[in-house]
Amino acid sequence: MKIKFWGTRGSIAAPGEHTILYGGNTCCLQITLDSGRMIVVDAGTGMRPLGDHLVAQEEKVDILLLMTHIHWDHVQGFPFFDPIFNGASRILVDGFPAAIKGLRAIFDNKMGDGFFPVAFEDLKARIEYVGDLSRRPVVVEGVRIETIPLNHPQGALGYRFQEGNKKLVFITDNELVRDGPVGIGFTDYIRFCSDADILIHDAQFTPEEMDRHRGWGHSDCRSALDLALKAGVRELLLFHHAPARTDAEVTAVIKRCRKDAAKDGHDLIIDGAKEGTELVL
Repeated sequence: MKIKFWGTRGSIAAPGEHTILYGGNTCCLQITLDSGRMIVVDAGTGMRPLGDHLVAQEEKVDILLLMTHIHWDHVQGFPFFDPIFNGASRILVDGFPAAIKGLRAIFDNKMGDGFFPVAFEDLKARIEYVGDLSRRPVVVEGVRIETIPLNHPQGALGYRFQEGNKKLVFITDNELVRDGPVGIGFTDYIRFCSDADILIHDAQFTPEEMDRHRGWGHSDCRSALDLALKAGVRELLLFHHAPARTDAEVTAVIKRCRKDAAKDGHDLIIDGAKEGTELVL
């Protein structure tokens, strides 16, 4: 399983000289299974360069697009994903129940003059909503995919991928609290993340910032670290970097987490998700 980050930023794209290391594009993750099957998680602005890459490779695009939810920073790249204008492309959409509704709404919400020059119905690609993952785990070419509800306004889904004995957990836009409004508590996330080789988790805020952002649906870095330690994961990647946080500030957050983990005698690998980085699991 290969994992590549095309967008790691949260809330809004933040291009510029101070976000080069960790990236300025919003959420988009490419997962390539051992079989070659491609899964894309979320359609943030990072989906545009992903599309450019696939077109340059002259690949026939046949992907499974898994949506965590449909807030703007997770859907805004979809209209600029070049393969949607190619009749040979096939995009199966699954995950969040309102996923296809959210992707359509970018083009026209049927209440105004539209938000994009091209109508959703005029896209040439074959785009279909599957709708299985919101009801049950699925197996895609030998990889078991499971979901968990997240503590985020209007709801969201986290994902666990297991290929053989390798486990990847991707949880963004999740406020870790003891008892979440979705009926899922901290212990449920520990079970979901248990023994993962890699946990990618929302860490938009620092602990000092949380009092001003309770209820926003995002975690602080210390809470993400606590989850990783209690779940016994091998590697934690902090994700959904705050748009105003510079590369130097993100690095400082990572170093803080490493220091906290080492102080307690843990050897957990900790880093920040970096746009353009590819991992092999």
